Amino acid sequence: MLRFVRWAAAVAAGLLVAGCGGGSSGGGGDEGKTRSEQPAPSSAASAASAALPSSLTSQKLDWGRCQATSDSVAPGGEWRCATLKVPLDWAKPDGKTIALALIRAKASRGSGKRIGSLLFNFGGPGASGVSMMPYYATTVSTLRERYDLVSWDPRGVGASEGIRCRGDKDIQSAESIDATPDTTAEEQAYFQDAAAVGKGCETAVGELIAHVSTTDTARDMDLMRQVLGDTKMHYFGISYGTELGGVYAHLFPKKVGRLILDAVVDPTADSVGHAKNQAQGFQRALDDYLKSTGQDPEQGSQKIVDLLKKLDAKPLPTSSGRKLTQTLAVTGIVLPLYSKDSWPTLTSALQAAEDGDGSELLSLADQYNERDPSGHYGTTTHSQRVISCLDEKQRPTPARTKELLPEFEKISPVFGDFLGWDTAGWCHDWPVAGEYDTPEVSAPGAAPILLVGNTGDPATPYEGARKMADELGKGVGIELTWKGEGHVAYGSGSDCVDSTVNAYLLNGSVPKDGKVCS
Repeated sequence: MLRFVRWAAAVAAGLLVAGCGGGSSGGGGDEGKTRSEQPAPSSAASAASAALPSSLTSQKLDWGRCQATSDSVAPGGEWRCATLKVPLDWAKPDGKTIALALIRAKASRGSGKRIGSLLFNFGGPGASGVSMMPYYATTVSTLRERYDLVSWDPRGVGASEGIRCRGDKDIQSAESIDATPDTTAEEQAYFQDAAAVGKGCETAVGELIAHVSTTDTARDMDLMRQVLGDTKMHYFGISYGTELGGVYAHLFPKKVGRLILDAVVDPTADSVGHAKNQAQGFQRALDDYLKSTGQDPEQGSQKIVDLLKKLDAKPLPTSSGRKLTQTLAVTGIVLPLYSKDSWPTLTSALQAAEDGDGSELLSLADQYNERDPSGHYGTTTHSQRVISCLDEKQRPTPARTKELLPEFEKISPVFGDFLGWDTAGWCHDWPVAGEYDTPEVSAPGAAPILLVGNTGDPATPYEGARKMADELGKGVGIELTWKGEGHVAYGSGSDCVDSTVNAYLLNGSVPKDGKVCS
């Protein structure tokens, strides 16, 4: 399967150191049936704002040294980790609980009074905040002067009941499966593999598979706010984290403090609409990259399409002994488009592939897929799949997907086919029905929420910021535009963006809706 993440841990870590939502775009009437009879879980959505048991709200977090299981936790003793109990099923807050892993660095108080906690979600869905927060701390060091920097592994992610649906050998074996099947046999293999992933996730996750939705996590966030001692939620959501922030604002509008949503997901797009948005976004970013190298975008894209067709017929050799398949090549092309600084890497990798060596594109694909040199794969995409398939109600059938393919190919000659097939394959034969076609993010009465949209964003196209602002409601969604490239605007080189965000978070200064940073 090939689904482009919205700032998952593998992508973010790779770029910093050098991984769904909801209006209708067609296909809604052709949802496939799931294997089981389980209804769409609505526990979190139906759980009213009744008082929670004191066993949850009166928790005392035991902040201690973070386990040295990963080099992602920075040295120096400033980071502390703890666990928070949350209900497995928010409809039964007195019932079984699960533990969420948290990480925190306390405010330095270098230039004023502490405001409170600033909670970060790095997207995906499926990105580990415990792993990512120390990496991101330098970028947000100014904010730490008055905020405790806090992040967590959402339910089903990393150290919070993390999910692994299949082993490394099975993952590597699946690399040979064509994600854009051309024959009946390839199509059967594609959907058989998709169903196998679903069964593996169901076996690995058990009852948790029905309780990892975005709505569940939004409710976890509000309990986190209470236990951290904050009267208001101050939050920095990136990519998918913007959808999570919008859902939180809808559920708890009166608890909204200062919320930043950067690289904004379009909340009006269903699963097919989101795939079309990404096809447009990545093709737009690729066109900008091609222009930067002096190429005509149409001709440059056709050259890449021709390369991918050759790989479909005959994968390229690499220095590792593995083969660069068509699907792995597309994955390798995607990764450098997340950051303009990585465009030279893409140039080198494409040239090497044209010369018959797939090693560089394979290396980029491995970074994206969290594959280390020993052949061990990370779990971000496992978590992403379980969370997004619980969220997404729309399940296009293979027949409906074939009808949609010409639309996808028109949007993007390079990425359209892959994202089109993904709409049917990602949640194929999934054991639990999805919760919604599109997330509800309207938040009447909430404090102003700052949305940052980047005109060159590949993964969450710029148009999503305006749509999120409209859905949040008049006076709530405030849009800030950056005329830049890459995924995520804050900390990407724009003094205008950074100073506007800092003024909002540190001083409560709300910019004029529609402000533009060039």
